[in-house]
Amino acid sequence: MQQIGTPRLVAKKTQARLGDGPDAEAYLCLFDRWDAAAGQPRWRDFGDVYQAAEDERYRLLFEQVCHLLVQPSAFNQAMPPEFRATARQWLAGDAATLAHMGEVQNRHFMLSDLHDYVHLSKATGAGWR
Repeated sequence: MQQIGTPRLVAKKTQARLGDGPDAEAYLCLFDRWDAAAGQPRWRDFGDVYQAAEDERYRLLFEQVCHLLVQPSAFNQAMPPEFRATARQWLAGDAATLAHMGEVQNRHFMLSDLHDYVHLSKATGAGWR
């Protein structure tokens, strides 16, 4: 399996490459990196993730996504605030968020929703500035 990196390291490398904070491409690169590590085809449908068993790769992907979501960017500001709030609360150790998102299916469902949102945003131009 390909090494993906720590959440903060990947988020920092992604932001450093982009300069203005995460945009749709930053998220797509992260999902693509996960797909490559998992041996999945590029840009596959991520909808089945919420039903998948717990896996360290999903846990790491969730952490990486949370670190991207809390970074300032026009793209992040344009997305539904629930994504950003959940990430901020998760990283801050909020007890209610940790309990709710501690459920594997909830984390996977958020990844699936975010994946769909980013793809739709890129396809329609929504959230791009």
